[in-house]
Amino acid sequence: MRVQAVAFRFSFLVCGNQHDAEDVMQEALLKTYRHITRIERPEAFRTWLFRTVRNFCLMKRRKRVDEPAHMLSLDGQPAGGDSSSDRHDASMDVADGAKRPDELALNAWLGRRLRTALAGLAPVDRMIVLLREMEGLSTREVAEITKLSEDNVKTRLHRARSRLRDLLKEA
Repeated sequence: MRVQAVAFRFSFLVCGNQHDAEDVMQEALLKTYRHITRIERPEAFRTWLFRTVRNFCLMKRRKRVDEPAHMLSLDGQPAGGDSSSDRHDASMDVADGAKRPDELALNAWLGRRLRTALAGLAPVDRMIVLLREMEGLSTREVAEITKLSEDNVKTRLHRARSRLRDLLKEA
């Protein structure tokens, strides 16, 4: 179920909460299944899936009046250090017995710093960074998903990386 995991992770980062991410993932996977014959090139599948997830997240956001002003991290903690009593624990981390406690603590600290810095980016820039750096998509694929030109994606990615670097220095 690798496709399901990728779709959930991306929808969780874009939508901002577990419940919406689960709904979006299911809707996107159903739409993908129904229309898979429309995908002409097999290598375009990932791009099409990410675009579908993105569109469903944006539609869900438009429907919600109480949209959060931030995204949640993969470990279920709000990126800005804010806590929410109505959210469920969305932990996706699996303990690795091979890592030492000091390594785990350092990784957790670095993860919090990175999530806080990512939360400081504009939503589109954050999405571009996540697609390029976490998902490993090409500039062309990111441009197709975000409906921006490749040059615009490159410019935004460069600016987002610079902004991330500055935010990480501040923290």
